[in-house]
Amino acid sequence: MIADVTDEADVPAVLAAEERRYQAMVDADLTTLDELCADELSYAHSSGVRDTKAEYFEKLRTGYYVYHRIQHPVERVEVVGDTAIVVGRMTADIHSGGTPKTIDNLALAVWTRTGSGWRLLAYAPTSLPS
Repeated sequence: MIADVTDEADVPAVLAAEERRYQAMVDADLTTLDELCADELSYAHSSGVRDTKAEYFEKLRTGYYVYHRIQHPVERVEVVGDTAIVVGRMTADIHSGGTPKTIDNLALAVWTRTGSGWRLLAYAPTSLPS
């Protein structure tokens, strides 16, 4: 059994980390993203490609992924112990491999509590039917 140590400040802290992450993606701010993403990051894309942290960051650094606009309404946040799951949606205008795309996905983000705050451990989008 996992002990539930949820503090009243957990949900707002996770939501603030989510907000910082999405803004850093639009700003191509790899320093902030590095602070927010766990080294064990598994980052899936709506195309079905899954990247490690190093692979994803290299694609951001080289301009393979360029985010122009991201909206990320949150449906709910569940915190159990040192893990938080953010359930919501992500819509964005991006360039992927030089091709402009508009994406509209359901989104699931998994965060883990560390000594330095919440860090993104995994992200998985699910494309909506056309």
